[in-house]
Amino acid sequence: MAHSYDLAIVGAGIVGLGMALAATRRGLSVVVADRAPAAFGASIRNFGFVTVTGQKAGAHWARARRSRDVWAEVAPLAGIAVLQRGLVMPAYRAEAFCVLDAFLRTEMGADCRRIEPDEAAERLPALRRAGLRGALHSPHELRVESREALPKLAALLAEAHGVAFHWNTAVHAVRPEGLATSGGLIRADRVVVCPGDDLSTLYPDVIRAAALRICTLQMLRVAPAAPVRLDAAVMSDLSFARYEGFADLAEAVPLVRRLDQEAAEARAAGVHLIAVQSADGSLVVGDSHVYGDRPDPFASERVDALILDELDAVLDLPGRQVRERWTGTYASASDRTVLVEAPEPKVRLAMVTGGTGASTGFALGEEVVGELFGLAPQDFRMQEMAR
Repeated sequence: MAHSYDLAIVGAGIVGLGMALAATRRGLSVVVADRAPAAFGASIRNFGFVTVTGQKAGAHWARARRSRDVWAEVAPLAGIAVLQRGLVMPAYRAEAFCVLDAFLRTEMGADCRRIEPDEAAERLPALRRAGLRGALHSPHELRVESREALPKLAALLAEAHGVAFHWNTAVHAVRPEGLATSGGLIRADRVVVCPGDDLSTLYPDVIRAAALRICTLQMLRVAPAAPVRLDAAVMSDLSFARYEGFADLAEAVPLVRRLDQEAAEARAAGVHLIAVQSADGSLVVGDSHVYGDRPDPFASERVDALILDELDAVLDLPGRQVRERWTGTYASASDRTVLVEAPEPKVRLAMVTGGTGASTGFALGEEVVGELFGLAPQDFRMQEMAR
């Protein structure tokens, strides 16, 4: 491989593709190496839900806002359909309603609003009205079908931006001259390693020092017996107690206490509700969160039942059937949302450590590429806007 690139990226998940997009927008030559024939990990085993509302306050919330904007720019160029926009979070418990109001008073509540039960039901005709106090409506979110979006994004990068992809190529080591791979040396001036949930192949000592764990989650595809329209993605009271943008508020403490009593089993399994709709009318529903030092290869029927119980508590879908089940994994940290390290000169290790790669990966790419090549992230965005 005689050709030399400005940037070599290890990993073709959403974080790696976000790095590639940021670099090509700066006019850099890019090569991506991935050990698989296509993206198959957390980047496609998810909701395709680009979530802004509820992300951890501060830098991560700002990353989600920026990444959502990039998705909106890139999706039509790549032929990626945006299937839903916005989020509705119904609040049934009084404590959840208090969290909703508290969130609206924060910076993150900008452009969001509280809607009455009638409007919530208009947007979500299947929404259960009994006990509904109101709902949070956010206009920020968008939803794509991940298993279709990732290949289309990679194709756009290859065809329109000249990114070279080396699939089925294992990277053994990072060298001063580039990447030592199963296909030979890939020469590059700089390298970004985006290992996803692979904690042991490249820079394991750096990753070990960050005390990362593996989170295993379960998801389902549910087919309603009769057509159902979801104008927006749906969450629930459990989500108000899980997403850090809500759960970190002081007003969330009473909700957490109540849920720990009323829904102890679901809370222990990390269950909360996200339901989004696909083009065929089916719903992608989840999810759960079980943490350990390795992926759990065995899905739990009981956890699936807990997820479906929460779905049924929020949406009335008589005769619904589960058509598909799967598990996903991602690297997780209790004290950070991203891990960015410089293990060697001209090398960056970059990971999203909270399962929010689709929601924040594009902005993280701008940050890492900008820093690696000596351009501040805010200047990079200004340069993009001026083009």
